[in-house]
Amino acid sequence: MIRLSAITPSGPVQLGNYLGAIRQWAAEGTAEDVYFISDLHAMTTSHNPARLRSLTREQLAVLIAAGVDPRSVCVQSDLVRELGALTWVLECTCTYGEAARMIQFKEKSAGRDSVRLSLLTYPVLMAADILLQGANEVPVGDDQAQHVELARVLARRFNGTYGEVFAMPRSVVPQTAARVRDLADPTRKMAKTAPDSAGTVFVLDPPDLVRRKVKRAVTDDLGVVRHDPAGQPGVSNLLEVLAACTRKEPADLADSLPDYAALKDAVADAVVEELRGVRERTRALLDDPAELDRVRAHGAERARERAGHRLDAALRMSGLG
Repeated sequence: MIRLSAITPSGPVQLGNYLGAIRQWAAEGTAEDVYFISDLHAMTTSHNPARLRSLTREQLAVLIAAGVDPRSVCVQSDLVRELGALTWVLECTCTYGEAARMIQFKEKSAGRDSVRLSLLTYPVLMAADILLQGANEVPVGDDQAQHVELARVLARRFNGTYGEVFAMPRSVVPQTAARVRDLADPTRKMAKTAPDSAGTVFVLDPPDLVRRKVKRAVTDDLGVVRHDPAGQPGVSNLLEVLAACTRKEPADLADSLPDYAALKDAVADAVVEELRGVRERTRALLDDPAELDRVRAHGAERARERAGHRLDAALRMSGLG
């Protein structure tokens, strides 16, 4: 069974990405799984080319530094020729109505006079990502489940029209290890692209900056350390971060912390220690571009080998070549 997951270089990797997904990929992923940096997806809105390239390399380094099997990691654009060819075939299989019904397209284009065409078509590119690698399962949140369903529709239509080529993928609920909220605004998820980075801890933040951000985290005026996400979202968020880092239960941790100062000290220490090795290994990889390039090239080659026969079959059976 092949699982496929991706991370988009829209910003630096943050604590929620690491605790919620990357750490789990490293612990539970296999060499058959596919983990890729979706730099093509980052182009659906205005972007800076140099920053996109830099963030892509940084995310690749973080995944390897975190322990994700290098054989299962690749950068999406390294397969741009294969993906471009299959995306075109799938666009010729998809209808405009199916693409336009995607909820994300509706939300992101609402009230705007002009949006990039790629915002409409990128779910077809996502289908190509999935089908090219023969993925059986795609762990996604609710906001992406519709895109996986489109991949299923296109795979079924292609197979029924031209012959069996593609596996039928299915979306699965990701086994998220932690749901980290913004430290400055616990009503929203911690995000790479938050308008204010004060509440976002990035994996490459130095320890003193991590501590400052945690010390400034929003709590409340109740003065009681208790895991109550509805009544005390800020305090509960800190407890959940601490629980994720220490592999303990939030409620159990609350009993051992007398006040908010002690809670923040414990969280800061735990986060700094959790990220220390990943940060150091990532920096070492970024300082050794030849090694990072070697890992990247090897991952791309393996992804091409895994996908080549599938692409060749799709092109041949649809009348190309």
